[in-house]
Amino acid sequence: MIDDVSLIADVALLVQQRSLSGEEDGAVRLFASLLHRLGFDEVCTDPVGNLVAVIRGGRPGGRVCFEGHIDTVSEGDPALWSRDPFGGEVSAGRIWGRGTSDMKAALVAMAHGLAALVPEKKELPGELVLAAVVCEEIFEGVAFGHLLDACPVDVVVVGEATELELAVGQKGRAEIRLEVHGKSAHSSCPSAGLNAVRGFASIFSSIDQISLPHDPLLGPAILEPVDVISSPWPGASVIPALCTSTWDRRVLPGEREEDVIAPLRALLERQVGACPGISAQAGIVEAEFKTWTGKTLKARRFFPAWVVSAEDPFRAVAQAALAAAGLPAEIRTWGFCTDGSESAGRRGIPTLGFGPSREDCAHIADEYVEVSQVLAAARGYTALARALSGHVARQGTAGR
Repeated sequence: MIDDVSLIADVALLVQQRSLSGEEDGAVRLFASLLHRLGFDEVCTDPVGNLVAVIRGGRPGGRVCFEGHIDTVSEGDPALWSRDPFGGEVSAGRIWGRGTSDMKAALVAMAHGLAALVPEKKELPGELVLAAVVCEEIFEGVAFGHLLDACPVDVVVVGEATELELAVGQKGRAEIRLEVHGKSAHSSCPSAGLNAVRGFASIFSSIDQISLPHDPLLGPAILEPVDVISSPWPGASVIPALCTSTWDRRVLPGEREEDVIAPLRALLERQVGACPGISAQAGIVEAEFKTWTGKTLKARRFFPAWVVSAEDPFRAVAQAALAAAGLPAEIRTWGFCTDGSESAGRRGIPTLGFGPSREDCAHIADEYVEVSQVLAAARGYTALARALSGHVARQGTAGR
């Protein structure tokens, strides 16, 4: 039995705990205390700071993982908010604050939804794993990968926003750095230098010529610039010797790093040939980030796309379970990138998405989640846990 009042109060409490990427320790401790209270058999953190909780069934089976990230983006300018970003206010049928939609409400709904099965766990096959993952906003799937290395699972349910529908795939993401090199000179004598910004402008105008692929389910790949920086900066009276630009490339299933970079490098080779003295290069960004435990995550910012086929039995089992629980069993995909890039995109683990709220509520001022959707999501997680654990038990425990 799920206590609706306690569930909403717990969401508000977790929202009140600020948890930027790399600063999730307070939220992790708070959420751990909630999981202990709800009766999970084991609650612990791994070396990178992920919180892992387990309900152990009394019959043989596999592992079903319910996953969400506990970090959030910054609230930005508080003046843009009409409510306290960390107030966890409950009003007008909504819970307000940073992380409500993306995605603390889903984590708490998972906790209560899975805990509803504690009284019947002797009859439950295998284990239910709840993963509250850190640093997703920085590296989609990287911290989750550390958890999966230590705790292999048979199927994953990602709790990102789906409006209570069943997500079966997502575009991936690549972060590309484009560098154009010239030669510095005084701006009063531009002929003495090679202006990297002018070289970049020539390249920029040609990038739209790159042919991008299209997926029948996920739609078109995307290539968009998100910043341009010249050096030296500020550039008073100086011809810039370097112009760096970051590009967001939304990738489709089957695309690899080389598939993404090769067309851009070919274009650079052609364009540089028309700009004597200018050189240019492009590559996937490599980055690192320190977690709240002091461990450093390192990764190339390439996060694969994935789709669960219509023939996949997990998809059918999940859809039937949601329909039986009186919830929308419509199929959809995500437009953004999730930790599923690791479980499904890199490891091939069957991965599905189900959660409260809408995609466009993430990262906005006055972020909110509908109370009714949070309560319905908890019931959905209970239904999914029961159905998927039973299916894994019938099929064997390949993930373990």
